[in-house]
Amino acid sequence: MDGKQKEHYTQRQDTSAVRHRKTCKTNEGAECLSQPSSETSNGANKRIPKRAGHLSSPSRDDHVPVYTLVLVLVLSVCTRFYKITEPPHVCWDETHFGKMGSYYINRTFFFDVHPPLGKMLIGLAGYLTGYDGTFPFIKPGDKYEHHNYWGMRAFCAALGSCLPPFAFLIVLELSHSTPAALIAASLLIFDTGCITLSQYILLDPILMFFIMGSVLCMVRFNTQRLRPFSFSWWFWLLLTGVCLSGSLGVKFVGLFVILLVGINTAFDLWRLLGDLSLSLLDFGKHLLARVFGLIMLPLFLYTTIFAVHFIVLNRSGPGDGFFSSAFQSRLIGNNLHNASMPEYLAYGSVITVKNLRIAGGYLHSHWHLYPEGVGAHQQQVTAYLHKDYNNLWLVKRPDNSDESITPIPSPLTKKHLQVTGYGINGSGDVNDLWQVEVCGGKKGDPVKVLRSKVRFLHRSTSCVLCSSGKTLPKWGWEQVEVTCSPYVKETPNTQWNIEDHINPKLPNISLSVLKPTFLEVLWESHIVMIRGNSGLKPKDNEMNSKPWHWPINYQGLRFSGVNETEYRVYLLGNPVIWWLNLLSLALFVLMLTVASLAKQRGVKMEGMRKVHCHTLMEGGGMLLLGWLLHYLPFYIMGRILYYHHYFPAMLFSSMLTGTTANQITVGTALVLFYLFHPLSYGMRGPLAQDPASSMAGLRWMESWEF
Repeated sequence: MDGKQKEHYTQRQDTSAVRHRKTCKTNEGAECLSQPSSETSNGANKRIPKRAGHLSSPSRDDHVPVYTLVLVLVLSVCTRFYKITEPPHVCWDETHFGKMGSYYINRTFFFDVHPPLGKMLIGLAGYLTGYDGTFPFIKPGDKYEHHNYWGMRAFCAALGSCLPPFAFLIVLELSHSTPAALIAASLLIFDTGCITLSQYILLDPILMFFIMGSVLCMVRFNTQRLRPFSFSWWFWLLLTGVCLSGSLGVKFVGLFVILLVGINTAFDLWRLLGDLSLSLLDFGKHLLARVFGLIMLPLFLYTTIFAVHFIVLNRSGPGDGFFSSAFQSRLIGNNLHNASMPEYLAYGSVITVKNLRIAGGYLHSHWHLYPEGVGAHQQQVTAYLHKDYNNLWLVKRPDNSDESITPIPSPLTKKHLQVTGYGINGSGDVNDLWQVEVCGGKKGDPVKVLRSKVRFLHRSTSCVLCSSGKTLPKWGWEQVEVTCSPYVKETPNTQWNIEDHINPKLPNISLSVLKPTFLEVLWESHIVMIRGNSGLKPKDNEMNSKPWHWPINYQGLRFSGVNETEYRVYLLGNPVIWWLNLLSLALFVLMLTVASLAKQRGVKMEGMRKVHCHTLMEGGGMLLLGWLLHYLPFYIMGRILYYHHYFPAMLFSSMLTGTTANQITVGTALVLFYLFHPLSYGMRGPLAQDPASSMAGLRWMESWEF
């Protein structure tokens, strides 16, 4: 580090206990600039000397990081866009997110467990590059043929190409070391996993773009401490808020980077509170500015994303059934949109019944029977999330019957009773009698379509009809279990409403008055997404992974192809990079412990040692915290997990490696990239166990499936 770099470090020290300070130029600069510490709080513009390597500095040495950054960007773009159109068929989750992009182009409503920003951007990219939204995206392996799919892939690759330059700038700002920044960027440039994840129509490159953008803006904002309320101070603060809203708008895991920025902001405000040269009024201004930039602005933008989402998707589609009847009434083409039907339920009415639990489903029965050994071998009664002819029910007058009954436990919820379909030509037994009651009403109150919350009381056992929320096995077509609950307390699981109502003997009324407000729609959509996320459980023989697998690169993910004749793509990180990242995490913890002990014991550190200690404890500590926040929460998640969930955490571990490793790392990573690049760009021919394979001898772990 040269004299100018020392000067930059000196400017960034805490000034809370200093009433008067000097910033001195070294080497070619002989004079000193004296400034009272109070000037750091009033927002006045000052000339602040810049370190070597600062991108806006005019000195000759400052061109080195700029040239290096350009090199990083070029390499990143080349590795992400190489063979971007290969293979010309649907790969892995392109079947989901490509289809959702088509829904936006066609303005068709759908349901997904993630917020809408990523899919909206994919749809916009497809629309702007000539894709017409007609490809069905039915299953992986389907040929794109004449459909213009490259624009959506290119958009994801473009955002993925930004990750190494972002890493370069973040590490450069934290360590003031161009070699460290180059190492961090190189690890991401030559990681086969990052390349693969960036080349397809997925949410991951979009999510990681906003995560890294949030961290970069936060770090840049931290460098503006000596220029509060200046243009650049406001610019980086507000841009941080924009990136935070983008992170959360793509996936809920964006909450992790919000937490990281929140912790950094809390420490920053705590430092300002301890600065005795700062008045409480000025501190209040700092607090309000951060509340506006990091809370109010992101919330406004996040809400705006959903407003656009609801405006664009205004036509009925496959997602209707996940939402309430009132929600569906706003969708063009839905049978409830501008519909009219009889207001009050009566005998002879044909109806559909929807559970009030979000994503509780429609009361449904089909011809399939409960299998032998699962209660009564009679017709299945389930809750189904989609509109279907088998959702129709007839309201009949009761027949007199005094037969005895035998209660049978439900298939999954053993403390509840089983519900089945029984009878021939509309004739059954006493077990078929259900009493309709208005929740919160009196006996004899009329049942209103859509507006009345009702429950169905079984006359013989006094249990109530319930959608348990549990998913039946394949014999139940993975629909939702319907039971009869002995617990009569009113809950959304046991409450229903009448949605469709057909009775030609009754007059119709308009349902337009039942449309919900925007805030009601926003709230319901989040409840549905959260419950949908928690309901993502592994299916039979479905590939999934555990969090402890990820840092050791234990198992990858097949994107395309299985046998020798197919075009195979396999998501797997560069082994040396991932294992080196894991080693660097342990090394950093050890170095941080030694540095903390030395500081606690009062060991004097001057010059370079003091700079490295500061970089280690502040910059490296922030990166370690980012890795922990983006990794550890997966251990307590109940949903199904996949290998690609680790990649946001991998970004932080790679940047941390850049601050602790040396140039040998880049060379090794480059060699391994050359050896493993067929995993990212695709391969045909013999499998890895065949000596003639391009991956022969490289299947170092049995769990790698290429």
